[in-house]
Amino acid sequence: MTEEKETQSNQQFEGRLVEGEMVKHGTGVNSRRAFPTSNYSSSLDPFVLFERFYIDEDKGFPMHPHKGFEIVSYMIEGGMAHEDSLGVKNTASEGEVMRITTGSGIRHSEFPANDKSCNGLQLWVNLPRDKKEIEAGYQDAEKSELPTSETEDAEITTVIGEGSPITLQTEMQYLDVEISGEWSWEIREGWQGFLFGVKGSGKVKDQAFGEGDVLTIEKADKVDIAGQELRIVAVQGKPHNQAIRQQGPYVF
Repeated sequence: MTEEKETQSNQQFEGRLVEGEMVKHGTGVNSRRAFPTSNYSSSLDPFVLFERFYIDEDKGFPMHPHKGFEIVSYMIEGGMAHEDSLGVKNTASEGEVMRITTGSGIRHSEFPANDKSCNGLQLWVNLPRDKKEIEAGYQDAEKSELPTSETEDAEITTVIGEGSPITLQTEMQYLDVEISGEWSWEIREGWQGFLFGVKGSGKVKDQAFGEGDVLTIEKADKVDIAGQELRIVAVQGKPHNQAIRQQGPYVF
């Protein structure tokens, strides 16, 4: 997005399931964006945007700048090669995660690895105003480093949260959950969050829910989810209670 946006939570969307919207980036990369979109026109403090990206083998993002927020990239299929102005070079494969703190400024590139297409999830997390100019940084983790637990009907991988080596400047939790039955997710008091469908179908709060669907929750709640071979991500965080002002690759 190139236009400037100043957004806060849209209460009218609370608890309403919407479809993610297909977005085509200038480099020819396609994404299914959860927010902000025409269906959900706001960011969700502290989250600036969230989308699932699909990069063909001949596409990608050449070196470009960012500042003012943190980026979490989590791979679903294939591999993505990252290179940045800090001198970091890393390829994240399926189940692996990279975190970039853009802070006062960083440049990076993202391309599919091994001449094969890839897809994954990317989350932009706002930095609080007093940390906008911190030093840029980078961190990654392999699949084996992310804690996994099981219930009778679900397998839960903690991408960010208790036990994960990945840390951010914002208190948050990011779970990758595969459900064959029923699973309940609790939003903490004072936090906000969302669910995004990665694969399969099921029901969330008695609403049909499947791949590419989004449900936002803007208050403490217990969310009951049911499905067979349903894969979702469940993300929640503590709001900064500051307006999110995005102008293309920058968040002020």
